[in-house]
Amino acid sequence: MKSYYLELNIDEIELDMENPRIAKFIEMYDKKTLNSEQIALALGSGVQESNNQTNYSSLYNSIKTNKGIIHPIIVNHHEDGRYIVIEGNTRVQIYKEFKENKVDGNWDTIPAIVYENLGESEIHAIRLQSHLVGPREWDPYSKAKYLNYLSNEENLPMSQVIDFCGGKKSEIIKLINAYKDMEKYYRPLLDADDEFDQRDFSKFLELQNGNIKEALLAKFTLSDFAKWVIDGNVDMAINVRRLPEILKNEEATNILLKSNIKTALEKVIIDKPEYKDISGVSIEQLCTELIKRMNDMPFQEYISIRNGSNPIKESLIDLRGNIDIFVEDINKE
Repeated sequence: MKSYYLELNIDEIELDMENPRIAKFIEMYDKKTLNSEQIALALGSGVQESNNQTNYSSLYNSIKTNKGIIHPIIVNHHEDGRYIVIEGNTRVQIYKEFKENKVDGNWDTIPAIVYENLGESEIHAIRLQSHLVGPREWDPYSKAKYLNYLSNEENLPMSQVIDFCGGKKSEIIKLINAYKDMEKYYRPLLDADDEFDQRDFSKFLELQNGNIKEALLAKFTLSDFAKWVIDGNVDMAINVRRLPEILKNEEATNILLKSNIKTALEKVIIDKPEYKDISGVSIEQLCTELIKRMNDMPFQEYISIRNGSNPIKESLIDLRGNIDIFVEDINKE
């Protein structure tokens, strides 16, 4: 894909109203009166720990103070002469508003990287490279929404989606599944769309790890989990990892239903059997010893663990789930 730099006339640029991340949102507004603040909300701009309004204000003030942008927008130049934004909708709209409101500065042109007649697949590649692995990373919910669009609406092969964004297949599948769970079970429980909190997405993402969802569905439903999230029973995303051990304990489960995971965990810890204090043993030593014991395990003991329901089997299943999560975290590039 060849490109070139151009100081592009702001009046020649059209916003990408077909962008799947904002198309559904802008249906609520008249396109003719759509402003940059509404576009910023639709795009979910910014990183996870910041809300959209704060990031929009920061961008707005930064452009105004510096009298321009640092990073050029990216546009697709069509055969009919139209310049359509691929990346930079909010910045373009801010320029347009500054020009219209005669804000001090030169808002007639904007720095742009121009591509000629790109196809849909090439546009997807640019968006993913810019926002999934690039310097202006989307929040996890926005990533998942776009990946779901590519996989389940555009019906792109998973191999192509992976090639576009350079991610791991397991991570992409988790993002998509978490998005689908949140949309199917969380959104319908809300009284209004403005109650939808994208920050809760991290809780649904944790649910995809290890054996957590399996443990949940053994006793409850995904609608139950969504209600816990809304009601505050699921207090922090990281605590979702502890659901399997809570749900094995009836009293801890009842505490979860009345309070939250953190309070329920206190009951789990109290009820754990007493063990010899091994807190001073290194993780490396623990791993080495566990591997040795599993390799040296008598065959009859192995059969007993495999075929029965016992504390050793349950502990190993819990350990596997936690190790899977931990190893994936430390292997992230």
